[in-house]
Amino acid sequence: MKLYPGMAEEYESRHNMLWPEMIDLIHEYGGKNYSIFLDEETMTLFGYIEIEDEKRWSKLADTAVNRKWWDFMADIMETNSDNSPVTKDLWKVFHLD
Repeated sequence: MKLYPGMAEEYESRHNMLWPEMIDLIHEYGGKNYSIFLDEETMTLFGYIEIEDEKRWSKLADTAVNRKWWDFMADIMETNSDNSPVTKDLWKVFHLD
């Protein structure tokens, strides 16, 4: 994901006040241990979340609360036509348990 220039503090502020109903949905759809990191040079966000089931997790995108969150965030980051964040999957080059 990518922020617009000058929007890092606003992005962090909005996430520090994450709606309780959004937190509940993340957990309900199997998400936990969620972190988002920012590369300040490129304004690129890197999200990490542990999920229980990819199929179940993917259904979160179609909830009304999630769509409302996307709309709320659309003015500070790159989005698709439905206001979902523009994302790019990363290539995992190493993992160790």
